[in-house]
Amino acid sequence: MKKITNSARGIAIASAITLAISASATFTQAQSYDLSGRHVAIYNLVGQVNVQPARGSAVTVDVNFGGPDGNELRVEAGAIGEAETLRVIYPDDQITYSEWGRRSRTELRVRADGTFGDSDWRGRSRGDEITISGRGGGLEAHADLTIAVPAGQRVSIYLAVGEAIIENVNGDIRMDTHSAPVFASGTSGTLTVDVGSGQVEVRGAEGDVDLDSGSGSIDVSDVSGGSLLIDTGSGSVTAVGVAVDDLNIDTGSGRITAEGVSARDIMLDTGSGSVELEVTENADNIEIDTGSGGVRVTVPESFGASVDIDTGSGGIELDMPITMRRWQRDHVQGTIGDGGGRLLIDTGSGSVRILSGR
Repeated sequence: MKKITNSARGIAIASAITLAISASATFTQAQSYDLSGRHVAIYNLVGQVNVQPARGSAVTVDVNFGGPDGNELRVEAGAIGEAETLRVIYPDDQITYSEWGRRSRTELRVRADGTFGDSDWRGRSRGDEITISGRGGGLEAHADLTIAVPAGQRVSIYLAVGEAIIENVNGDIRMDTHSAPVFASGTSGTLTVDVGSGQVEVRGAEGDVDLDSGSGSIDVSDVSGGSLLIDTGSGSVTAVGVAVDDLNIDTGSGRITAEGVSARDIMLDTGSGSVELEVTENADNIEIDTGSGGVRVTVPESFGASVDIDTGSGGIELDMPITMRRWQRDHVQGTIGDGGGRLLIDTGSGSVRILSGR
């Protein structure tokens, strides 16, 4: 019989511990890709996405695989339609992302080539149903992406679950997530964000901004440019420090707060929720519609507009001189100042107050 010394026994125990640790450790692997073309599209089901400015002329994508099954993921690249693409392929229809939360779960359709979320089917398959959850069986893997974007580049990014951060990028950026929050700051150019479920936050943006959330709050500040469009099915909207030509906010259910607004055309619509608007300059057109909720509008002392206010249930209060054409408890028509603009307010249930900011 071969004798095992204490030293050999110690080595064997250490080796066993090392193997046990290796078996449970998170797999990580980094890969880098350069993508060129007028339009670049990037698809990843699960992970963190960071979008940053690039110094070179190509879009650079650093991919870091993670999770115990991260070594089963792969990357495919190549042209699909008019876009040069990068796609992270998950070889399972059950995916676990423990960082998401134990009770979280979502389903979506993914094509065999790893694409999903885009609306341009062009006769292509809708794909197979994939389930992503915070715990359970299946593939436990994700990919974290760092995307460097050259100035003026058009990039579309599709993410199912995780988190997306966009910082100091100049270009035509579209971020589409299934169930993931999006945070953007210091952008210029065109910014389009479409979130199925999750918070959207934009701090400092120059250019056209279009934000859409099926369910989740939207919070923006310091936005300037041609247009700011905000649409949420359910969730509050806050906009502070907005200087655009057109401001359009629509929420199915949720409060709208817009402060420090300078815009020629303002349209605010909520199915259920209060509306607060503070304008710093005269506007050509202001339209506010709420199915249920009070409305408060603060305007500069020099404000001038033709006014039509209708409330199904609630009082009307005007804190400034108005030339009346019609005065009823629930319906007021008249002219404020020079009548140069137009102010239309309609609320099914809720009071209306027009205040002078002086």
